[in-house]
Amino acid sequence: MLKMPQQHDIRFLREAEGCSISDIARQVGIHWRTAKKYADQSDWNESVGKRKSTSPVMGPYMEMVDTWLEEDRLLPRKQRHTGVRIYQRLRDEHQFTGGQRTVLAYVKKRKSEMELDRAKTYERLEHPPGEAQVDFTTVQLSQAQKLLTYKLLVVSFPYSNAAFVYPTPAENQECFLEAMKQCFEQMGGVPQRIWFDNLSAAVVHIEKQGQRQLTE
Repeated sequence: MLKMPQQHDIRFLREAEGCSISDIARQVGIHWRTAKKYADQSDWNESVGKRKSTSPVMGPYMEMVDTWLEEDRLLPRKQRHTGVRIYQRLRDEHQFTGGQRTVLAYVKKRKSEMELDRAKTYERLEHPPGEAQVDFTTVQLSQAQKLLTYKLLVVSFPYSNAAFVYPTPAENQECFLEAMKQCFEQMGGVPQRIWFDNLSAAVVHIEKQGQRQLTE
């Protein structure tokens, strides 16, 4: 069992400095497995169980590899361990005598289970020129030592990132129409298409297909 000063050092390096298990082991001068035991232990009075090994070759190294992969979650994708790099570290730093294929198979399996290689996909929104989006927003301004609330009608053009703003005293239909008129005069024309974001002053009803029924 480590002395209390060493335990405190490990906990500080892990929780305050955010050091990896390998860095902690190197700085404190202890075995990697010992560093992990104390770094991840929330209750310092309870014993830490070991995961049963199903691979005689990888068995002693599974926990270490899993920790590297977990720590990779915090890194950019290009800085994460590849299977080959993990094999090289096991061989060079921890005297691993197994084959590279064994390590690659285990890393692939664990990454799949941990969903580390699952790329996030996003749908790109395309906005043609001349298309505008309209919405109200609220701002608070200090005037004469008082905090006043204003409504702003914002007409934005996603294609060019341009926007026109007009302040209104309220968010009703009359203010909405006047603000739209003023914005059209500012831009010197009318957009080819306008999208309204559930404005009560402009949208009466939203149908099941997502289409908006506008006020007349």
